[in-house]
Amino acid sequence: MSRSARRAPHIAQRLPFFYGWVVVAIAFVSIGIAVNLRTSFSILFPPILSEFGWGRGVTAGAFSLGFFSTAVSTPLIGMIMDRFGPRVVLPMGAAMVGAGFLLVREIETPVGFYLTMGLLVVGGSIPMTYIGHSMFLPNWFVRKRGLAVGIAFSGVGVFALLFPRLQDAIEAIGWRDACLILAGLSLVVVIPLNALFQRQRPADLGLEPDGDAAAPPGPQSADGKPVVPAQDWTVAAALRTKRIWWVSLGYFMAMIAWYSIVVHQTQYLLDVGFDPRVAAWALGYVAVFGVVGQIGMGALSDRFSREVGWGLSLLGFVICYALLLMLEGNPNPVLMWGMVISQGVLGYGLSSLYGAITADLFPGPRFATIFGLTATIGNLGAAFGPWATGLVFDYTGSYALAFQTIIGLCAVSMFAIWMAAPRNPRPVGQ
Repeated sequence: MSRSARRAPHIAQRLPFFYGWVVVAIAFVSIGIAVNLRTSFSILFPPILSEFGWGRGVTAGAFSLGFFSTAVSTPLIGMIMDRFGPRVVLPMGAAMVGAGFLLVREIETPVGFYLTMGLLVVGGSIPMTYIGHSMFLPNWFVRKRGLAVGIAFSGVGVFALLFPRLQDAIEAIGWRDACLILAGLSLVVVIPLNALFQRQRPADLGLEPDGDAAAPPGPQSADGKPVVPAQDWTVAAALRTKRIWWVSLGYFMAMIAWYSIVVHQTQYLLDVGFDPRVAAWALGYVAVFGVVGQIGMGALSDRFSREVGWGLSLLGFVICYALLLMLEGNPNPVLMWGMVISQGVLGYGLSSLYGAITADLFPGPRFATIFGLTATIGNLGAAFGPWATGLVFDYTGSYALAFQTIIGLCAVSMFAIWMAAPRNPRPVGQ
């Protein structure tokens, strides 16, 4: 072992509380860039529709395909995270996203669009966005888990200010060349930042969560192997509980609500009569207001319960969709900003709770794998929602039926998380 390798744990042990927040700061930048690279699909959606003339269901299907592919791969991502950590998983995703933005510039058919923007950009983004970070960030905190994750995820709001600049770039140089800028952010910033500095858990540096003093070594069995604590869940034990299925149902319905509006919001605002730049600013400001939601809802859930935070977040989406329905044929700026604020200040709070709920219920060294299973169901919702919403528009000429249905799905998600009861974790197997 080199002298620097021997020294690193010693330095971290001298600043245990500080290093946890270093991990949060790295995540703040990485996820801020990564989520907005994926959400740029909404800004690219109108010019691609205009150039190729594909149906909205067909075009939005690329986003859905990306999420569907990750629904299959998320459990594998969880296992890779458990084994190799974020220093491998996050750069892997960033490389896929960068390649996707470079290759999408050459597409001419829906198949090419699905392979590049769908599988590579949207699918590749999952390991470095909310789901990927939720597989290791909760390891670093227990008492302040919701707050810490919320602060990390609030980077999405800060970097959302890229959206108006992206719209300017599309108008100045076209959407294809604008994708070069997006590729550069993924390849030049996200990859080295995580490959060099990110860590999976405090134990990697001889630390404890929340900056606590390192605990003494645990008991060992007769063969010298460490005894697994009773609270450490295995995948098999988690799958035998009703709670994991309630959580999965809650995630599925919530992700339909979240990603249906992410994909279709910009085009919808154009449809009802707003200027393209106003629509781009609206998308950006959703994430800016999301800074309040992500930090505030995370802290609130630490103080009260994850169920309360989840319910308030879904209420934000209910208000959002209700205001969107009121906007049809009535491009009122007050209604639009109400939609933006409710979606950001309340709705985006979901992100700080997504991993925290599973971490509260199923702690242990297999947390990332277990979370990968629940997130897989959530990804199916994120895949189904945008495609189905576009299909409803193609058949009816309106988003109204889709938006009304999603309001009902929000209520189902609230009920499911309440039934999972993360406020009251139980011993393994119960």
